[in-house]
Amino acid sequence: MNIPNILTMSRIVLALVLVFLLKQGSEAGNIMAVVVFIIASLTDYFDGHLAKSQGLVSDFGKIMDPIADKVLLLLTLGVLAHLGMIDWRMFAVIAAREILVTASRLCAMLCHGRVLGAEGAGKIKTVIQMMAVLVILLYLVARGSDFCAGWFSHVQKNWESLINMLMWAAVILTVYSGGEYFRNKWKMGHETRGAH
Repeated sequence: MNIPNILTMSRIVLALVLVFLLKQGSEAGNIMAVVVFIIASLTDYFDGHLAKSQGLVSDFGKIMDPIADKVLLLLTLGVLAHLGMIDWRMFAVIAAREILVTASRLCAMLCHGRVLGAEGAGKIKTVIQMMAVLVILLYLVARGSDFCAGWFSHVQKNWESLINMLMWAAVILTVYSGGEYFRNKWKMGHETRGAH
């Protein structure tokens, strides 16, 4: 288990910590949730950077890195949906796509020995999802803080509009990248059959 893979697995642990903090419903818990989410997001950057720069890219990392991202985002979005911060239907669409793509990747690895890494649209989708979650977490902190009470009401509507815009962008990119993934997978399978 090299350092990039340890960072990848730590993201799953941090996701569980994040859920625990959000469920506290306290100002301190929300602040710590922001800190934990930022740390978890940074591990997503550093595990890939270290793996490439130090020649530590592995099949384990290729399959577990996107899975760790999905665990972090789906657990967090699930709690935020439970708290009423996002629409359950948006969460359901995102969750369905992530589960289907992950199951397909695992099947490709276990059945055919092929490891399918994340594609361009999928990576952009993940960044937008993370941005949306961070903006929502900061909103929760500001809404529940006495320190922010003086100005929060003036920006609340705009903040909520930003959250809605980011979530719609995340949903659209999630659906698009899922379609692109399965289209490319079908083309790959079609070319493989044609070669025989």
